[in-house]
Amino acid sequence: MTDTPELQRVTTQYVINEDRIRLSGETAKGDTVVLWLTQRMLGILIPRLVGWLEQQGGDALLQEFAQQAAEAALGAEPPVAPQTSGGCVTSIDIATGPDGVVLVFKPEGDARGASLALTTDALRQWLAIVRSQYVIGEWPTAVWPAWMDETQLAPPPAGGFALH
Repeated sequence: MTDTPELQRVTTQYVINEDRIRLSGETAKGDTVVLWLTQRMLGILIPRLVGWLEQQGGDALLQEFAQQAAEAALGAEPPVAPQTSGGCVTSIDIATGPDGVVLVFKPEGDARGASLALTTDALRQWLAIVRSQYVIGEWPTAVWPAWMDETQLAPPPAGGFALH
């Protein structure tokens, strides 16, 4: 994984013309990586990430409270400038640990992939952003747990997402 750049900031946005979610990421060196996520790929990824959160403990009510707290702490960041090029993600490796997850996005062909390390709170924040993009794209939300439905009182701020 040494040649896979690690993203420090990401902007996650539904793009209507593509009917996909664009993940624009910035590395520590300031390089930009663009990855496209399909509804099908996210339909596989989301239950795995939500399942990991649920394994960390707590019933649906505690999950809802933890989700609300993470979303409340989400601050606005300048968006990562999207680029026109980028690969469609065809597989994602997930590594989990006690403090979070690392996602390794692998696009098709020669397109450059990237890794994204997320603490538990950052994962909750990113999932809230992805869910808001699902709603914008009018994608079915059945993949999301009920405890996330209850937390969607206001959309997350637009723009970038810095990983802390």
